[in-house]
Amino acid sequence: MSEIVNLRQARKRKVRADKDRQAAENRAKFGRPKPERERAAAVSELERRRLDQAKLSDDDDR
Repeated sequence: MSEIVNLRQARKRKVRADKDRQAAENRAKFGRPKPERERAAAVSELERRRLDQAKLSDDDDR
């Protein structure tokens, strides 16, 4: 004899499993450790400062 399955519960289990799978994919795709994020921010700030230092004065734009 086959097992009786509650379809409502089965649907909810499937939705939860799909959300968990999607969350795991997003963590792998977008998640970065804090030290890596901080290093990227520091590098970006350094590049911005170097670019600002290389700018000509505002008087030369006219």
